[in-house]
Amino acid sequence: MAEVLVRRPEGRGAGRRGSGYRVGPSYVLTAAHVVRTAEGERPQVHVRFEADRPDEWTAPARVMLASEKADVALLELTGPVPPGIHAAGTEPPAYGAVSDTDELLPCSALGFPRFKLREDRMRRLDDGSPSQYRDSCHATGMISVLSNRREGTLELAVTPPESDPEPDRSPWAGMSGAAVWHDGTLIGLVSAHHRSDGLGRLAAVRVDRWYELLPKAELTLLHRYAGLPESPPEPAALSPGTAGPGSLAHLPDDLPLRELDGLVSALTALPTVSDRTTLALALGSIDPVIAAMSPRSPALRPDVFGILRTCLRYRGTLDQLMEAIRLMEGDSAGVARMNEEAVELSRRHRGGDDDR
Repeated sequence: MAEVLVRRPEGRGAGRRGSGYRVGPSYVLTAAHVVRTAEGERPQVHVRFEADRPDEWTAPARVMLASEKADVALLELTGPVPPGIHAAGTEPPAYGAVSDTDELLPCSALGFPRFKLREDRMRRLDDGSPSQYRDSCHATGMISVLSNRREGTLELAVTPPESDPEPDRSPWAGMSGAAVWHDGTLIGLVSAHHRSDGLGRLAAVRVDRWYELLPKAELTLLHRYAGLPESPPEPAALSPGTAGPGSLAHLPDDLPLRELDGLVSALTALPTVSDRTTLALALGSIDPVIAAMSPRSPALRPDVFGILRTCLRYRGTLDQLMEAIRLMEGDSAGVARMNEEAVELSRRHRGGDDDR
């Protein structure tokens, strides 16, 4: 990962920063709007790696490509690279595509958003105030594939920051350009935080749309220097079993408790489940046999284990329970985590295979 630091020529106006990903010895992908300046201006761009760590290094860069339409930019490092850095971790990534189907896909992105701004009390400025730095954020969550279809982006449901104190600045500012990963493939770059979507939603440009939005010459540059395939990757190139859980009815009814641990942890963290009244409401909205037979332990966690084991004995009721919880919770980072755990559980036992 990389921090992209942009200054306007001769100090005109405030600078800008974003995130990026190194795709070759001297090349970095980021979002085009991160390096955009006024017409005729040449931005002063630097790329920093491993900030405030023993192996930190920074290099100036030039903009080789910046497509406003596709919101993707390719930077070339023009300064010296420390010895040994060329050979380390500079292979182009595997690029992936996402099919337009009703799926939930686990995803992750690593960048430097504004809400990660910290004070370094060990370092002081000339006026005595603490120095500041921006730490990294490893955002994990789920992609709702059918969201944002008109915009043509991916919607990432991630854990939100706790507050939004600056009305004129998003707490996610600086995350743009971060690579979005699914199942080991780079499928997009973080592009925007739409405030109307809430603090737990990010939009990302899709790799597969670059082939529609970029002219051939720019695609050739990305192929030559960033390792982008010459033709769009097929969605089938992603590993099988990475779709959302769909139905969990295929799960065996004798799953050991350790297999349910992740899903139980996600469920007990949800307000709907941790409150006995709303949990009873969710149970009452599905097959009556579940509400009637589920245990009533004084402790929540054993109770949820018992509810899930009961659901496994009555095929289809686990799907009903999950859907009732989604309906009551709405979109939230907690629901995204629940969906992610369901994806993993489904994957481990897809087609009746048991990885125990």
